Amino acid sequence: MRILSSAPHIKTRRTTKHIMLDVLIALLPATAAGIVYFGWQAAVLIAVSLASAVLTEFVWYLIEHKVWRDGGVVRAWAKQFDYTSLVTGLLLALCLPANIEGWYMPLLGSIFAVGVVKMLFGGTGKNIVNPAIAGRVFLFISFALMTVYPAANFAPIGEQNLDIWWTNTWVSATTSPTGAGDALTTGATQLGNMLGKKPILSNLDLFLGTGVAGCIGETCKLALLIGYVYLCVRGVIKWYLPLLYIGVTGLFAVALEGFNFDYFLPSVLSGGLILGACFMATDYVTTPKSTLGNLIYFTALGLLTAGLRKATGLEVVSFCILLMNFAVFLLDIAIKPRPFGYVRKKKEANK
Repeated sequence: MRILSSAPHIKTRRTTKHIMLDVLIALLPATAAGIVYFGWQAAVLIAVSLASAVLTEFVWYLIEHKVWRDGGVVRAWAKQFDYTSLVTGLLLALCLPANIEGWYMPLLGSIFAVGVVKMLFGGTGKNIVNPAIAGRVFLFISFALMTVYPAANFAPIGEQNLDIWWTNTWVSATTSPTGAGDALTTGATQLGNMLGKKPILSNLDLFLGTGVAGCIGETCKLALLIGYVYLCVRGVIKWYLPLLYIGVTGLFAVALEGFNFDYFLPSVLSGGLILGACFMATDYVTTPKSTLGNLIYFTALGLLTAGLRKATGLEVVSFCILLMNFAVFLLDIAIKPRPFGYVRKKKEANK
């Protein structure tokens, strides 16, 4: 007699809550660096994003389960809370510029990411695309303030780089779409300068985030890599997949510039590539189920990112991940994952 049961067939003490907690811990260095570099404005935007994401899930739980009719509403919700909305809220905040004038952006972005992209499709594990990525794209196409990037409070290392930083911040502030700006706080992104053939900061400054204008969490690459190493050690992500994405992006950018390898490190260290590769592209729900599918997925991400960067002159990491999320089901159809416990039959010897 054969007894069949639904998946999963492997039991472990490690739950979704434990994995999401590891992701939150891995994001702490980048969060701390963002607050140190951009000050209280970054802290406020992060707090608004986190609170909005959690509150959106709580309200959805009340409406769906009608638990307001009984006592212990908060206790019932907390029992099933798996930290996924916290991860979404924090990732979304780290993808935003530290501009306090746009305080409403993390509020609206978190409601859209959690309420529409995640909960409307069934909750954890049933979303088609990464909620934080979808939230950022929603805000990018909705608000001009998403293109105004304050520069980090720490000046670049070296006198020459300091002159470049001052020039970039002054130009960006005087051409700000909001019509206002402080020359010491608003800067041109280094990725935009690189794609526009303008002077950029040194690779060391790009790595440490000193003087870099950008989003809260993408500035300090050292902090992001510390989180990446933590996730690898904890076994949350496969170490080679983010490296594949980053490496293909850098190499294809070099090829598009006539095989000038001077573009490799600036392409890798500029923009949100490392943040997207380590913390968003590796989302379990929106990546292929097979190893081969993941290799194709992350290679395509790298080619798409470098190609669209060159074609548009803009940062496109979030758009590329969103587009590839829609292609995951095609990869899963084309490449069937090996069933659990599958043993390949040996070919019979020729008689």
